Amino acid sequence: MDPITIYSLLGVVALLLAAYAMSLRALSARWPGRWHTLFIWNAFNALIHAIFEGSYLYNCFFISAAFDSAVHHPVAITNFMNDRSRLYGPAYGGNWTSKLWQVYAKADHRWGGADSTVISLELLTVFGAGPLAAWICYGIAKKDWKVSPYLIVLATAELYGGWITFCPEWLTGSQNLDTSNFMFTWVYLFFFNMLWVVFPIYELYVAFGDIRDAFKIRRAVDAQKRLE
Repeated sequence: MDPITIYSLLGVVALLLAAYAMSLRALSARWPGRWHTLFIWNAFNALIHAIFEGSYLYNCFFISAAFDSAVHHPVAITNFMNDRSRLYGPAYGGNWTSKLWQVYAKADHRWGGADSTVISLELLTVFGAGPLAAWICYGIAKKDWKVSPYLIVLATAELYGGWITFCPEWLTGSQNLDTSNFMFTWVYLFFFNMLWVVFPIYELYVAFGDIRDAFKIRRAVDAQKRLE
């Protein structure tokens, strides 16, 4: 629990509190609890994607160090953006976001450098999933019927992204994962990643229930029309 870890965890809590405050402002107290929960989750989701994961992409594209074969580098990926002369990623930066990802990279080494698979997923996450989560919050506040279908789209994408992130590691012996202590295993790798499993599944549950209810109403209306 070094200072960077503590500040990072406090940052996550601050974003959660901000999402909760937004829900109080945007939603009526009469709204069902499930929609309050989904608003808070998606506001938090959008903030995490934009600020935390957006900072990872910034470090990958704009933070680098000259490659020197005589020096040991923590993450030696030398052909990012077809540039063999430099090493890219948070491992080579000194700003606070670099240090944040350097701490997380102790648990999953891929986040220290410019891993092409991770960057590909994060590009979709930051520029696709994040804005969609923000729109879902807006849709919930406006009682837009399109929220439920888009919840299914977002939840499916989040679950698929998590699978693609970790399944290759499991199939190759988890070479990039460090599970040597409680913080790495149960906080960084398990708890934070399971959030993007549990809540997307809950989103699917709520969205399917909402769509089921809509079809029930449509069938009842059709049945009434046939009787008239």
